[in-house]
Amino acid sequence: MKIAVIGYSGAGKSTLARALGERYGIPVLHFDQVYWAPGWQERDREEAHRLVHEFMEQPEWVIDGTYSTFDYARRMAEADEIIMVDLPRLACFVRAWKRYFRYRGKSRPDMAEGCAEKMDLEFMWWILWKGRTRRKRERHKAIQAAYPEKTVVLKSQRDIDRYLEGLPC
Repeated sequence: MKIAVIGYSGAGKSTLARALGERYGIPVLHFDQVYWAPGWQERDREEAHRLVHEFMEQPEWVIDGTYSTFDYARRMAEADEIIMVDLPRLACFVRAWKRYFRYRGKSRPDMAEGCAEKMDLEFMWWILWKGRTRRKRERHKAIQAAYPEKTVVLKSQRDIDRYLEGLPC
């Protein structure tokens, strides 16, 4: 099984991806671990692309993150299921704040080592506005239109919980 988990920052993509990996016993790749190197430095693009490409060669995977620069079309085409976590921006903002207080000063499990959790104005702006551009929303709609049979849209924590409860063990 191959599962792509996409959506907005703070929506719960990583938590959902981790739960799916545990449920099915398959490897999980968090794009934040690929994109970022220690100290919040962007990883070399060629190295990042190589890591993603190698991971996708596995027969089964869960990939968490939207990052359109990392084999986006291939991921969507190869995924048996595409899960779009589409929570409202305010819900994402609140979740990101809670995450910040939980992991403040240390790297969370789905982030690259040496990238201590932070909450600054740039990231707040990203969650509330920049990460939700018309182009990004249109990309999500295009995925739903191109792959309606394998796309699941989760719009609330209740949707996420119901989705997980309905999965086979």
